[in-house]
Amino acid sequence: MTIFNTLPELSSLKWAFTTRRVERQHVAGLSHSFEAAVAGDLVLCRVRAVGQHKKVQLADRRTSDLYPGDMIVLCLGDRYAPDQFEGKSVIGGPVADLLAGGGIVGTMEHAHARMAEPTQLEPLALLTDQDGQRINIARYGLPAASIPDHITLIGVFGASMNAGKTTAAVSLAHGLARAGYKVAGIKATGTGAFADLNAFEDAGVTATDFTDAGMPTTYRMPLDRIEAGFETLVGHAAASGAEIAVVEIADGVFQRETGAILRGSPIRERLDGILFAAPDALGSLGGMEVLRVHGLRPFAISGLVTRSPLGQAEAIAATGIPHYSREELASGEVAGALVKDLIRIDARKAA
Repeated sequence: MTIFNTLPELSSLKWAFTTRRVERQHVAGLSHSFEAAVAGDLVLCRVRAVGQHKKVQLADRRTSDLYPGDMIVLCLGDRYAPDQFEGKSVIGGPVADLLAGGGIVGTMEHAHARMAEPTQLEPLALLTDQDGQRINIARYGLPAASIPDHITLIGVFGASMNAGKTTAAVSLAHGLARAGYKVAGIKATGTGAFADLNAFEDAGVTATDFTDAGMPTTYRMPLDRIEAGFETLVGHAAASGAEIAVVEIADGVFQRETGAILRGSPIRERLDGILFAAPDALGSLGGMEVLRVHGLRPFAISGLVTRSPLGQAEAIAATGIPHYSREELASGEVAGALVKDLIRIDARKAA
């Protein structure tokens, strides 16, 4: 591994999305103690060879093409993506892997067959502050906040990765805003990336995610830390005036952290209703059965299954649960009707 001892000009580096909350003036030195690094630590890397990820998402929410020789600042982190890579937050040699375009570096463990080799990185150093302490994004997370009783929380779960969860969550949030509610979007678990935040904001809804709570990803994070992040994100949304928060839980119901939340967690207990996303009719039925085992029932199902009229008809017949397309969820009339019995305090009526 190259011994890199000179702190480069920080403005010359490509800072990934996962680092966006870091106050760069705190960076004062370098460390080569990679064996002590933990998820969330900032890693200065040089691109060796461009592979699967040909771009990196930057802190200013744009993408940048990658070239061999580029110097980038990433977060050490774990990755869970059945359709892409699984990876661990370990740097164990002269080459590391770009596990996610939002800015996650680590060691690839498994890959989907359609994936190319991961983009290869040369880890140069960990970034440290003036006291020689490793800089971790956890120190820049939002201050802890509690969830007040009045805010209504709608959880969005899915059968799998790419089932249509984000589209369903964003569409519902947009519809609720059109219905006159003050709405916030929250991505409570997943891998740091700006696409979902942008999608909420494109729908006219402010949004935060787990990176705002100091986690680069939530895979292999202790459940109590994820729960604390959830509470902080919802608490801040409520303090900013949100009456309803639409909370997306990443990946599928069999993912480790998602399964733990469903089995028993303050997150599950605080949700006032669940919208489920499925890729097809079997996903709708299977997802409903998994939720049933946990004593839960979604008030509606959406996702890719609703793109096929025939598939949607099969799913409704199999589950007995109404299915709604993205266009329907984005309607103020439909969204308002779906959650009217879930609202804790309707400020519109109180006024």
